[in-house]
Amino acid sequence: MIQGEFMDPTKLIALVTGASRGIGRAIAIGLGKEWVSVVMNYRSRLDSAAEVAKKIVDAGGNAIVVKADVGNDNEVRAMVDHVVEKWGGIDILVNNAGIHKGGRIQKLTFEDWNLVITSSCGGAFHCCRRIVPLMVEKKWSRIINITSYVALHGYPGDTAYGAAKAGLLGITLSLAKEVASKGITVNAIIPGYTPTDMTAGLFDKQEKIDREIQNIPLRRPGRPEEIADMVNFLVFKGEYITGTVIRVDGGLAM
Repeated sequence: MIQGEFMDPTKLIALVTGASRGIGRAIAIGLGKEWVSVVMNYRSRLDSAAEVAKKIVDAGGNAIVVKADVGNDNEVRAMVDHVVEKWGGIDILVNNAGIHKGGRIQKLTFEDWNLVITSSCGGAFHCCRRIVPLMVEKKWSRIINITSYVALHGYPGDTAYGAAKAGLLGITLSLAKEVASKGITVNAIIPGYTPTDMTAGLFDKQEKIDREIQNIPLRRPGRPEEIADMVNFLVFKGEYITGTVIRVDGGLAM
């Protein structure tokens, strides 16, 4: 149960990183439907982020777009300062942003490795580092990290992406213990195969899609909205859930 002033979702402010497309887009819209004020972070897709923000506002919600490369601490600091100046703080942080660069280990460049690690794992670090002090003051907050099936099970050619997403699990577990006494919960969500712009490159042929679906007991891909529903559950119903890794994968990991 949300305590005190936080019973009113209209007083909650959420920052969703990588919110211009895919799962991040669905999460932003899902929180907006619950009347949470949403900060739409984007790195390069202003048009897409603005379209999502408009969708939330047109439905009666509240949303702004803020450009920042979350892998860059200076840009994260500027983003957080802007949100604090405009809205006063951040109660919900969804670390969703990430860049995918695949390749067999002998062909994977250090530049690509570093980009993937910095965008996902580094981005979560920068955001948590800047935002947790704001959350501590409020005694109620949520941090949700969107990781990947690859973090636990691997995938050929995904050494960098797997390492980055596994790093998010380490952040989740350690930070959950660090901030639990402050009324902050920290959890991770592992989506299964969910068609987005990012996965389109991996599953570029119908036979690949069909083979992946055959590995899923529910025999269908996930929908970004189903990840968004789990985010909302953790925000509004997850008062006693922290340090947990939740799979939303149709049984893929069984």
